[in-house]
Amino acid sequence: MTVKELAAMSGLTVRTLHHYDSIGLLCPKRNSINGYRVYEQAELDRLQQILFFRTSGLALGEITRILDCPDYCPQKALELQRQALFHQREQLDIRIQTVEHTILSLRGEKIMTDQEKFRGFYFSKNPYEAEARDRWGDKAIDGSQAAINKLDAEGKNELGAEMNRLFVHLAQLRSEPVGGQAVQAAVEEFYCFLKQNFGHHYTLEAFAGLGQTYVADQRFTKNIDQFGVGTTVFLAAAMEHYAITKA
Repeated sequence: MTVKELAAMSGLTVRTLHHYDSIGLLCPKRNSINGYRVYEQAELDRLQQILFFRTSGLALGEITRILDCPDYCPQKALELQRQALFHQREQLDIRIQTVEHTILSLRGEKIMTDQEKFRGFYFSKNPYEAEARDRWGDKAIDGSQAAINKLDAEGKNELGAEMNRLFVHLAQLRSEPVGGQAVQAAVEEFYCFLKQNFGHHYTLEAFAGLGQTYVADQRFTKNIDQFGVGTTVFLAAAMEHYAITKA
């Protein structure tokens, strides 16, 4: 299947599929004659998994790490996703009922108790999402958040200021080669900062993966590129170079 054919079937754009290829999320084979992308059954099955996770709200970087996890089991993942969808449908049915009852109440056709007005509004995590995260999720981000939550207001401000300084410095270097001495020294400082302050021992592989998450997740890209357009792509490449050379 060509990229255009897969785009038409899946509802994705050709550009999106090209992006998935460039970040290592969905890498098709290449036609030996013309070099065009060729998607076979394995890629179609992987794309289905990607879209299931994507519609669950996971970032592309997180999905890549989940699918490439050594103990990842597609069947188990689908079973969890099915349970999660059943859970979501149940909550949606309750919210629909609450809306309908509220409309009747506004018409004067039904009296609602205060408790009934808030049925279906649940902000705790889906239990099946929690199970999936435990099995394949991003422990680094969870550990980082836990470490931040332990800090008082002053500690959080100091941490934020230091993070800001590091990004400013890295952005100033973005026109230089990613393997240059100044760039790699700044990246090493960033790597040490993460290990010391975010409650998780970042392996070199995880550090490189974090850089790819910066590129894949638009929330990260938007924030980091505030320090200078192109900073995110430059930083990801520099982090990957650092991980490779230090391995």
